[in-house]
Order: sequence, then structure tokens, then C-alpha cells
Amino acid sequence: MQKNLKKFGNLLKELRIKKQLSLRETCKLTGYDPSNWSKIERGILSPPSDERILRKWAEVLGIDVRTNILQDFVDGAKVAQGIIPQDILSRESAVECLPAFFRTLRNKKPTKKEIDRLLELINKS
Repeated sequence: MQKNLKKFGNLLKELRIKKQLSLRETCKLTGYDPSNWSKIERGILSPPSDERILRKWAEVLGIDVRTNILQDFVDGAKVAQGIIPQDILSRESAVECLPAFFRTLRNKKPTKKEIDRLLELINKS
């Protein structure tokens, strides 16, 4: 998880710098504590899980809220926290396939039935 915290923190810092905002300016615009923002950028503290807060951050950082980039930003924050995004969890068929997906990522061969189920889910998406 530490790797994902650092990855999200680096993204947050890159977006802030690209927008030419200081840390304090960013915090004034987002209403977030500068000390905690700094810790998130350094991968020491998890980002918030509240999507309203993350959407506000995205807006301040210049992410077009009408694009997939916003969802990637929110998903990146969730992954940094070790959380599976709620819209995935709400899809029962997706949740059923997660164990096979995790085993695949760990280089453990899933069963043919699990592969077929996963492919079926992907094709429906």
C-alpha cells in the first residue's frame, strides 16, 4: 500500500505544480490542512475517501470533471487507501470475479470456469 500512497502523492504534487499553485494556495482553495496535504504528497498519509472532497481537489487542480481523468483520480485515491471503488463493489457479478482476478495478478492460475466468468463480465461492461 505504501507504493500506492506514494504514487497518488506524486500525482497530486505533479498536478499542483502543473497548475502553478503553491501548497498553501492549493489548501486555501480546497479548504484542506496544509500539513496533511504535504503528508499526502509525500506518501505518508492516505488521501480522503470522500468523493466530494476529491472532486473539489480535482477541480482546483484543473482536472476536467467531464472526463475519465476525474474517475482515474478518484480511483487512484481509493487504491492508495486499499479500497475497492464503491461502484465496483455494488456490481455483484464483479465482486464474485474478484478472487479469480486477484489470483491471476498473483500468477496463480484461475480455473477455466473463473476465466469464462471473468470474460463474460468484461464483455458485458
